[in-house]
Amino acid sequence: MSDMNEYTSELIELVDNDGNKKFFELIDVAEVDGEQYYCMVPSVEDEDFLEEDCDIVVLKTIEEDGEEILASIDDDEEYDKVSAVFIERMKEAFEDEEF
Repeated sequence: MSDMNEYTSELIELVDNDGNKKFFELIDVAEVDGEQYYCMVPSVEDEDFLEEDCDIVVLKTIEEDGEEILASIDDDEEYDKVSAVFIERMKEAFEDEEF
């Protein structure tokens, strides 16, 4: 089997405000207006998960207490702009693909 068909995802563990941990699969990273943004989807946890619709998660890097962390985007306009960038990049990446 060719190595070209193998895919290893990069998983990122995130902890919410309540201390709950969850893994996300990194899809893309982009810089928009000088800020770094991450596009992720929740990692596959079981076969039932594959049947569910899932939304992309878009976070940005911020500095907090001298440490770089991922944070939610609270501004709707900023979120819409960055989401559009990721959607366009995904369309471009898959435009020649046949499913």
